[in-house]
This record gives sequence, C-alpha cells and structure tokens, in this order.
Amino acid sequence: MKCMYCGCPESKVIDSRSTDEGRTIRRRRECVQCGRRFTTYETIETTPVLVVKNGGNRQVFDPNKLKNGIIKACEKRPVSMSKIDRLVEDIKKQVYNSLEQEISSKKLGEMVMEGLKEIDEVAYVRYASVYRQFTDISSFMEELETLMHENKTKQNQQKPE
Repeated sequence: MKCMYCGCPESKVIDSRSTDEGRTIRRRRECVQCGRRFTTYETIETTPVLVVKNGGNRQVFDPNKLKNGIIKACEKRPVSMSKIDRLVEDIKKQVYNSLEQEISSKKLGEMVMEGLKEIDEVAYVRYASVYRQFTDISSFMEELETLMHENKTKQNQQKPE
C-alpha cells in the first residue's frame, strides 16, 4: 500500500480489526520510509446482480425486498425470525454463487417458494397465491392438491417397512 504522505510503496500493518459486521477490515499501517501512520479499509467487491422482471425491466437485487415478502407470507405464523433470515441468506448465496449478473424474478420466486415449503406450508400457500397470481379458486386448489400429494409422498418415503 502506497504511503499517502511520501508515496513510498512499502508499509507494514500494525493493527487489523474487523468492522461493519465482518464485511470490512480496518488496517492501521506505518510507512517504512517516513514512519507516519495511516488507515486503510479492505472490503469485498461485489458485482450487482440484476433481477429481470416479467415485463422485461431490470432492478438491482435487494435482499431486503425479498425478506419483506417472506415476512408478509409468514405473518401470524409460528415462524421465527432466525428461520426467515436463514432462508434469505440461503437465497442470497444461491444468487451470488451462480456467478450470473442477471436472475429472473420467476427463478427468485421459485427459490422463495421452495424454502417456504420446508419452513411453513401456510406461508408457502400465501406466497404462492400472490406470486402465481391465482385468478380463481380452481388454480388455488390445484396448488393445494400438489402440496398435499408431495406431503403424502414424503410421508410414505419416511415410513419404515
């Protein structure tokens, strides 16, 4: 790191501390030439991921919007905030680990529904009803029947023979 006072390209790190909930490292440095001290900050560089909406417009992926939608689906349900945070964190990891610069809102919605299905089925149905824009009772019933069929299959697989 170049010294900000004399321009010397060499400095030594005297102290390192984690800040900003572990996302940034603050380093206290000392120039080997002039002996003056200065502070640098090291952060992870992230490339923004864009969410491609159904209409074709794009917006920056915002985990807080995702979390708010999940919270609404889980309202008045016995779902802890730690489970919601874990789901949001899992989805965030999937999005950033895909190394894609764009993700469709449809794929994002499917990720949320898969996670909610494991956490709370009522929250899953609530989210699905908004996400899939059920227009009538029959489309709603189809989703419930699919969920019930998956539950029966899961229960049959867990039964010892």
